[in-house]
Amino acid sequence: MTDTTYADTIDWDRYWSETDDEAADDANGSAEHVADALFEFVEETGVPDWHADVGCGGGALAFDVAARYPETAVVGYDAADPVLDANRSRASETDRENVAFERAVLPEFDPDRQFGLVTCFYTLCYVADAERALQNLYDAVEPGGHLVFTYHNRYARAVFEGIAESPEEHLDESSVWSPERFADRFELVVEGENLLSYDRIHDALGTWPRSVWSVAEETDRYRAWRQNPLVYVPK
Repeated sequence: MTDTTYADTIDWDRYWSETDDEAADDANGSAEHVADALFEFVEETGVPDWHADVGCGGGALAFDVAARYPETAVVGYDAADPVLDANRSRASETDRENVAFERAVLPEFDPDRQFGLVTCFYTLCYVADAERALQNLYDAVEPGGHLVFTYHNRYARAVFEGIAESPEEHLDESSVWSPERFADRFELVVEGENLLSYDRIHDALGTWPRSVWSVAEETDRYRAWRQNPLVYVPK
C-alpha cells in the first residue's frame, strides 16, 4: 500500500474513500477562501502558461483556474489516489482538456517541468518538514513566476490548542471538523512542530514572502488571515 500520510496525521486514501460531501467541501476550502484573491493576483501579475496546484484535494480550485484561463495548462497534485481518480473522471466527463492530475506526497515534489505559478493552500499544516516542502515547491517555479501558499503560524497554534483541549465546546454539528479527530488531524500545528513565519520562509527560500493582499487589494480577506496568512514568493 502506498504511503499517503503526512507525518501520520491523516491517511488521505482513507479520508477520500470515506468522505461525505461536507468533508469534501472542507478539503476544497481553497476554492471558497482564496480563489478570488488568487484570480486578482493572477490578473495583476500575469496569466501563467502552466499552473501547479499542490494538495489539490477534490480539485475545485484546479477546475476553476482551468475554466477561467483556458490557455493555461493546470496540473493538480495530491497524495490520495481515490481523489485523483475522481478528479480525472470529472475532467474527462466535462471535456476539460487543460487540466490534469498527478500524484505527489509532500515534502517531496519533483515534477518534470517548472510552472509559472505554483500554489499550495491549506496543506502545509499536514507536512512535518514544511521548510523542505517549500524548498521543493519553490524549485518548481520557473524564473519570473510565483509560489503562492497559505501556512499556519504561532497565532494559529494558540487557536488550535484551545480547540484541541475542548473540541466539543468549539465544534458543533455544523462544523466540518470532527471533534473526535481534531487533535490528531492538526497535531503538528498544536504541537508547534511545523509552524512557519516570514523569517522561517526567508531562511528556507532566501527570499522574503509578501502578502497576497498587497496585490489583490480589491478582494476581501478571509476571516482567519492573521493566523493562516496568504503569501507569495516571486522567483
